[in-house]
Amino acid sequence: MSTPTTVDRALRAALYDDTDAGLDTGASLLAADSAADGELARRGQEFVAAAWRRGWQPADVVRLVRRELDEVHVRLVSQLILGEAGQRPAPTPRWAAQLKELDELDDEPQRGPDRFSHATAVLELYRLLLRLPALEPLDEPRPSAALRQPESRMLTRIRALLAKAEATGYPEEAEALSAKAQELMARHSIDEALLAARTHAGDAPGACRIGVDPPYETAKAVLLDAVAAANRCRAVWHDALGFSTVVGFEPDLEAVELLYTSLLVQATAAMTKAEAAQRKGGRKRTKTFRQSFLAAYAHRIGDRLRAAAEEAEGQVTGGEGELLPVLAARDVAVTDRMEEMFPDTVTTRLRGVSDAAGWEQGAAAADRAQVTGRPRLP
Repeated sequence: MSTPTTVDRALRAALYDDTDAGLDTGASLLAADSAADGELARRGQEFVAAAWRRGWQPADVVRLVRRELDEVHVRLVSQLILGEAGQRPAPTPRWAAQLKELDELDDEPQRGPDRFSHATAVLELYRLLLRLPALEPLDEPRPSAALRQPESRMLTRIRALLAKAEATGYPEEAEALSAKAQELMARHSIDEALLAARTHAGDAPGACRIGVDPPYETAKAVLLDAVAAANRCRAVWHDALGFSTVVGFEPDLEAVELLYTSLLVQATAAMTKAEAAQRKGGRKRTKTFRQSFLAAYAHRIGDRLRAAAEEAEGQVTGGEGELLPVLAARDVAVTDRMEEMFPDTVTTRLRGVSDAAGWEQGAAAADRAQVTGRPRLP
């Protein structure tokens, strides 16, 4: 039987004992033996690889580490993920995009702590990685029948429209830009659905995870659910892990990611402005105001997104008889995939919505960010 290494003894002391004493013992062992650094990093990469086998993806792990620990742990886990990724190609394009984002963050200069503090942080991170639960694996959707470049011109245009909507200080301009973006998204989805049907392509629903960060996670999850439903997707919220899993066809998943992110930025900006006006009037119920604001925003924007999607479908000419059965079949496929992944889901009730002014202001903000249909773009 081989003699336990310093890393073996440190991990045994720290990872299977939740006390500070075990953590201190393990960190002391590692701090005293610089020759153990390489093996410690390799063990960390093994923990990361084990997370992949349990259904996690790079962005999921980083999101949970940021939620549960500190920025030093985020840097550590990013380095481990990138180190492990260098040993094999990325399994999917979405995975590759997550690695690219981490690589860009990792270029930032870092200031290293003393050896004991560093070892403590490493062991705290490994404790978390060791206890990651198994997740539903995300099957990457098969490539669409449409020929794609790394970033299609349509998606580039949609991104630009939403970026302008987030940046403008004029509600009417934000409304027009968001409306144009939603119309392009709906048309893009319909075009790809029809093309897949005509070419008998084997498209199938996939899934992605989108972060739902504190505070006011429930209201944000409701907003994401509304965006997903309007774009022919289904969303399941994992409140304990800080994300929602969205199931749908790839063009629709892309639309949900883009639109949810943009609407959340717009809602937050509008909420901050409305809250400042309320506080000038002597109101101090900040938490209930914000919760009610976001709840109303999610409720109203959902109605408008659904209306925009229905109008976009109605604007398709020359293929009405073909479109409805194609979209119905895709809806069934998405529902079946969602129920296969999550056979036991429960409905969450939105609580804490008791501020009438917050609700009214949130509904008004959703009206300003409305995505009702517009005449078809050339």
